[in-house]
Amino acid sequence: MRIRVPHDGEDRRRRPYGRREAVNDMSSLQMSNEHATRVPSDGMDMKLEVVVIPVSDVDRAKRFYGGLGWRLDADLIPGPGLRVVQLTPAGSDCSIHFGTGLTKAAPGSAQGTILVVSEMESARAELIGHGVEVSAPFHLGAAGPVPGADPEGRSYATRATFSDPDGNGWVLQEIKTRLPGRGLGNDVATLMQLLREAEERHGSYEATAPKHHWSDWYAAYIVARRRGRNADDAVKDAAVHMEGVRR
Repeated sequence: MRIRVPHDGEDRRRRPYGRREAVNDMSSLQMSNEHATRVPSDGMDMKLEVVVIPVSDVDRAKRFYGGLGWRLDADLIPGPGLRVVQLTPAGSDCSIHFGTGLTKAAPGSAQGTILVVSEMESARAELIGHGVEVSAPFHLGAAGPVPGADPEGRSYATRATFSDPDGNGWVLQEIKTRLPGRGLGNDVATLMQLLREAEERHGSYEATAPKHHWSDWYAAYIVARRRGRNADDAVKDAAVHMEGVRR
């Protein structure tokens, strides 16, 4: 599950889930592949690492998020008046922080933070099994949220919501297939498909390339694909990497 946090200046007050997201995400669904795959090959990675969640009771929040099966990474007191608890959702590269002395935001004011799931009903069932109240699924229509899962089964469209004990609101978003250029999943099936794709692409490269170890090429190709490069551009990036290896 991956986490989205509102950007600076975005309205974080409570509002009906999906209204703002409907505008942003439906426009994203209509983006052209050309725009979605425009990823620089030499840009520096800047990976979202942590989202701060404002809570009133640190131990209660720790029990709640730990009870979801999220991994407890740290519970630190780095100095007077400071406490930092870090947990990470299963499969996520981004973690959450809460504690004391971390933020001036009011407890419960974090709204609309998105957790990406590959199958909505399984995700809902898991959370409900942990004692969490989860909304029924809804999807984003032209006029806003509509009850029920997206009838066409489109990625990005189906959602559900839940809150922590302070009222911080989370949104489950079902994504089965990402738009081109938006990276790849972090699951076994996706990695297996990516390895097979790399094997096929490497075969074409290997036929004319100088002697090399396949792992160098595979690593460069897979990193490029995970950064959002399409297959053809990832081949070019891997070739550039191999030129550097041979020097």
